[in-house]
Amino acid sequence: MTFAYQVLIHTPVWVWILLAYLVWQGVQAMQPRTTPIWRALIVPVVFIVWGISRIGFGPQDTAWPLVAWIAAALALLPLGVLTPQPFDVDHNTGEIIRPGSAFALIRNVVVFSLQYAVGVISAIDASDRALAIIVGRAISGATAGYFIGSTIALLVAYRRKSAEK
Repeated sequence: MTFAYQVLIHTPVWVWILLAYLVWQGVQAMQPRTTPIWRALIVPVVFIVWGISRIGFGPQDTAWPLVAWIAAALALLPLGVLTPQPFDVDHNTGEIIRPGSAFALIRNVVVFSLQYAVGVISAIDASDRALAIIVGRAISGATAGYFIGSTIALLVAYRRKSAEK
């Protein structure tokens, strides 16, 4: 219990703010909504940046962490492309019209939890734990790959639907 308490109190405040934002976005996504395209890209961009930021983090004694990151990113990129959330486009305003779904809330919490675990492992000084470093890079790569794929799918679908006037 002491370990968990220490982890929680040493977590930077911005992490809790980010979690609150992601949960709030997920809860909002459970209701039908209309949003501008730039707003629909905020959560994917946050996770892409978070995933990419881990590439150079920690010791770089071997290429395996980078290989794990790239392999995981390439593995999940197609999943992101293939699992776009359905939407329509309001041709007058250019905004996205989405039905409600719990998918975003579940996805946000799962991805946040995985990235948080990677951050905790890194903060504990996992420098002598090569497997932990490789798994951490793979999770970060998978996160970035998935959200890059979903962003590509969203932008392609938005462009296609906007042109259907």
